[in-house]
Amino acid sequence: MCNRNSLFRANKGLFWILTTILVVALLPGIPRSLEGHAGETEELHFCILHTNDMHSALIPHSPAVDYHPEKENPAIGGLARLATAVDEIRENKREEGEPVLLFDAGDFLGGAAFAWLALHGYAAELTVMQEMGYDAVVIGNHEYDYGPDVLARYLLKAGYPEAHRQTLVLASNTKAPEDHPLAARDLYRNTGMFELENGLRVGVFGLIGESAVLTMVENGEMQFLDPCEVARRAVDELKAQGADVVVAITHSGVDEDRELARTVPDIDVIVGGHCHTALHRPVMEGATVIVQAGYLGEYLGQLELAYDPSTDKVRVRNDENGHPFLVPIDNSFAPHPEIEALVTEYTRILNADLHEMTGGEFNDVMTTVARSDFVLSNQPPVSETPLGNFVTDAMRLVAQEVTGKRVDIAGQANGTIRKSIFPGTMEYSIGNVSFYEIVEATSMGYGLDGDAGCPIVSVYITGEEVRRLLEIAVLLPRFGDDSFFLQFSGLRYSYNPANAVLLTVPFINLPLPTTRAVTRAELFAGDGVQPVDGEGYIPLRRGDENLYHVVTDAYILLFLPTVTDMLPQLKIVPKNVDGEPVPLERLDELIVHHADGRELKVWEAVVSYAAAQPPGVDGVPRIPDYYESVAGRINRTWAFPFIGWLVLILAAIAAGIVFLLLRRRKLRKL
Repeated sequence: MCNRNSLFRANKGLFWILTTILVVALLPGIPRSLEGHAGETEELHFCILHTNDMHSALIPHSPAVDYHPEKENPAIGGLARLATAVDEIRENKREEGEPVLLFDAGDFLGGAAFAWLALHGYAAELTVMQEMGYDAVVIGNHEYDYGPDVLARYLLKAGYPEAHRQTLVLASNTKAPEDHPLAARDLYRNTGMFELENGLRVGVFGLIGESAVLTMVENGEMQFLDPCEVARRAVDELKAQGADVVVAITHSGVDEDRELARTVPDIDVIVGGHCHTALHRPVMEGATVIVQAGYLGEYLGQLELAYDPSTDKVRVRNDENGHPFLVPIDNSFAPHPEIEALVTEYTRILNADLHEMTGGEFNDVMTTVARSDFVLSNQPPVSETPLGNFVTDAMRLVAQEVTGKRVDIAGQANGTIRKSIFPGTMEYSIGNVSFYEIVEATSMGYGLDGDAGCPIVSVYITGEEVRRLLEIAVLLPRFGDDSFFLQFSGLRYSYNPANAVLLTVPFINLPLPTTRAVTRAELFAGDGVQPVDGEGYIPLRRGDENLYHVVTDAYILLFLPTVTDMLPQLKIVPKNVDGEPVPLERLDELIVHHADGRELKVWEAVVSYAAAQPPGVDGVPRIPDYYESVAGRINRTWAFPFIGWLVLILAAIAAGIVFLLLRRRKLRKL
């Protein structure tokens, strides 16, 4: 018995030795997807690089005039610098045997003047991103700045649908009409799968958030489905296809991303955009990692991750590796030669278009329009700003010159005043305010003429409607964020935010306005720029039926009915100079046109206004010190809330009723 057992043990040992030799010999033939999961015990490392909200910022900026390819300079961003940073990280990771994915969370189009090329048959941004090796991008709200038809032509020019193999374009909760090229030509996808070199399978999908859809300029007949419902289906689909890790690339903002993670906890990573937040550390919502990298290419996000096959969990490794979550894209990165050459070519094309668009007045986007000793700031949020005053003054005074009629008021939303205007700070650029810098802050949208830039519209409304407009201005940020806050020229007013809303209707989250938030409103009755002091103003009283000439941009005018339909007590009816209502279907009648028929654009008015400032000692126009700070146009005050008085009155009435009842009862007892 003992001899037989010994023989069995010896044969069993020999069997396992031969089996092991055979398995080792066959290892090179095992597929990578299985090889990477060997034993299901070792972590699989990978890295996600990410950007968002590039807004056509192909070149370094803030200010662009400071950039010099061969000298140390403070300009930030730029795709050629970004490409160098990406290549350096990829090379380091290649040496470590670690795969890298590169994603963009949307709004790669719209903002800087390079976006105008989309209207002239070019896809500059996405073409450069393809050359940089982006694995996937999501469509954001500003990809629709020129409408779905232009977006479709843009994607076709960038080589789609074939280019999905190179850079995947995602729009999972977007539904285009079946006959629209976006759907019919397969120009965007719902999901994608990346099989990495270590065998890891990473599934991706892309979402646009509700707040982003709300701020779209034009989306035609596009439908945008509930992000959370679509995310659930996408996660199930990707898991069924064998995804180890699921990444949502979203253009939604951090708040919506957190809600998404709470609702769909099986998402491992959310690469976000839209709110321009620079997350120097990820936001953790449950087990979901949420990242975002600011905007305009100021940072490259670097997320170091490890996937554990035994637990099916993902963990963050940046701290143990000593790598920051955000890599500043600055002068420390030399421009990538091939990408720099491509950007230079697109700059040449843009300058040629600029010559034609401005009738030869400007031939180079880097032309100095004016000089300034200070930044024209668009900060703080939800407040009057120096740049808001400069832009609205430009709209009021230039529109007055073009129309030949006095313009009383101009209004513009913060959402279309994209960024501060920075003058140059280097020896070779000191004080220079370039055409590029002005346009980057003010050039959103396009007109009925198909040319870049939202047109200025001219309407007449009564003094009572001006008061209603100011009440709407107080309420608008409650519907969204700082993007909806309105800047003004030609008036000043004070308001108490505590008096804005009587109550909010449950379930539909609709605020009921008191129409008593504005405590004082005055119209500037003089000429030129309105003063800071109290001279030259007349009160705008409730019930005033006089007509006042107001200019704004077409986007705000078209958005106005959305608000007044919800709040009919604040209804405003645009009228012509004779007081006759003009339906918005006849928008062309309201657009301000030059004598030659061209539309007056917002960006054009701001450039013209800057160029018309008094010259300095060097003969170049100089921005007045008036715009270094605010001018007391929008004043937040505090008083006892309207609702508080209402509660006190109701309490007093209730107390009186109780007193009378008690007194009656006492009299009966007598």
